[in-house]
Amino acid sequence: MKFKISFSYNWYEVPDVNDHRVIVKIFYINGVAFTFDDVPKIFQDHPEIVIQANKNKVFTAEDLYKSSFYLIDEQCHPLMFELELENPELLPVD
Repeated sequence: MKFKISFSYNWYEVPDVNDHRVIVKIFYINGVAFTFDDVPKIFQDHPEIVIQANKNKVFTAEDLYKSSFYLIDEQCHPLMFELELENPELLPVD
């Protein structure tokens, strides 16, 4: 079975900072979030990215911890295990 990587722009609630959110690029494997990349400040205010983030789920550190731990437990975390991927070029770069 091949797994599919995808991504979206989402709001991320910054831990320990009340009411502070930033837009991040969330990566998914078969629809399960496993990590994120920071989005440069110049893109944080880009109208199309803001519109996309507003339409998508707001993530917290706990959300990402839970989904990432689930994938590790199932040995399906693409950054920790070798998996057959349809589109490995979409994996985040170190």
